[in-house]
Amino acid sequence: MSPKTARGIELTLPDLPEVPISLGPVAERAAGAAAPLPWPDRLRDALTAALPLILMLVLAVGSWWLVRNAPQPLEPRPAAATRVEPDYTMTGFMVQRFAADGRLRVQIEGRELRHLPAAGRLEIEGATLRAYSPEGQETVATAQRALADDDTTEVQLIGSARVQTRSAAGRPAVLEGERLLLYPKERRVRSEQPVRVRLGDDELEATTLDYREDTGVLELTGPTRGVFAPRGAGVTSARP
Repeated sequence: MSPKTARGIELTLPDLPEVPISLGPVAERAAGAAAPLPWPDRLRDALTAALPLILMLVLAVGSWWLVRNAPQPLEPRPAAATRVEPDYTMTGFMVQRFAADGRLRVQIEGRELRHLPAAGRLEIEGATLRAYSPEGQETVATAQRALADDDTTEVQLIGSARVQTRSAAGRPAVLEGERLLLYPKERRVRSEQPVRVRLGDDELEATTLDYREDTGVLELTGPTRGVFAPRGAGVTSARP
């Protein structure tokens, strides 16, 4: 046995001289025991190990905040209800429409007028309409009620409808029915309901009518009957 050293005891076995045995601190160092780290180093190591988790948490919180505060897509607004009330009314009125050259084209009179902006339409009670051709010929239409678009290119005459004009040959023409369609600009009158027609001294009744004032052609369809005065100079065609 070797003498005692200051840090422990070393033994040498007789039959294993090449294997020293150390007791005490020497044995601890041989076993690889390390001294504990100071607390600042331990704190740094803990923070380094936890850093990825902290970053993931920050990213998750940031993403949640962005989603929560991001602008929301605009919800489609319901279509505005079609306005059926008139935006203005007139009583005891007269409205005139002029052509681009200043010529009077249409004049409308009536007991009451209502303008419906959603439909772009005029409703007229007790209507009297006067339309003028470029040559100055006057067409007068009357009805208990009339519906006209804003530019009066089409006028529906409803209830005791009557249109008075002249044919191309100059003969007086009166068209009557419960519902007539008047096209002042085209100088045309149509009806899909029974009508009565007086052309000069001739009287006709038919189911439908299409009359073009500029050409003087009158087309009647459906069961048709008529009373014809003796022929004069003017001739009007009536086709069943």
